[in-house]
Amino acid sequence: MTIDWPIVEMAIPLLAGGAVTTLKIAAFAAVFGFLGGIALGLISLGSWAWARWGVRAYVDFIRGTPLLIQIFVVFFGLPMAGFRLGEFWAGVIALSLNSAGYIAEIVRGTVGSVEKGQTEAAKSIGMTRGKILLYILLPQSIRPMLPALTNDVITLVKNTSLLSVISVYELTRSGQAIIASHFVPLEIFALLAIYYYVIVSVLSYISRLIERRMPAW
Repeated sequence: MTIDWPIVEMAIPLLAGGAVTTLKIAAFAAVFGFLGGIALGLISLGSWAWARWGVRAYVDFIRGTPLLIQIFVVFFGLPMAGFRLGEFWAGVIALSLNSAGYIAEIVRGTVGSVEKGQTEAAKSIGMTRGKILLYILLPQSIRPMLPALTNDVITLVKNTSLLSVISVYELTRSGQAIIASHFVPLEIFALLAIYYYVIVSVLSYISRLIERRMPAW
């Protein structure tokens, strides 16, 4: 077996452009998913039963259906509802909605595990439930949450590859275009694996640095 090195050298910068798009999508989806997940997680810990049931139904739908189907629902459903979005933003929205469902469960489990005596003590001095969540429970939950949030971001990076089915020109789609033009699947898929591995390794390293530097509450 011989490796077509000229094609490999040509593909490296082309795939780098796709990797940049992958990181952009993952970054947007991580931010939107985190904000949405925090909101949904706190709502699930609130006192309104109907809101808790709504969050439960949303999380069950996200966890119970394939991400590919969710991407298709967003990509084809939004235009039918009158929202015209390009492939890039449709992909960001689909990944954000998926991420928010999983982060909501992370928040609910982590915040709910904080010692209940602290909540009772805060109530005894007149703090509202909202202030207890914001100033006592949530700050103590960030550090335990970090490994799970890192896993979610890593999953987002890898899940961006599914957006190739709606023609988002991310890393995997870039590789598919090169394969279609030059018929070198082994070399390109090997390069794709290396790119994803490097991205995930860097994210994991950054997460460990942040975790070590975070104060212990």
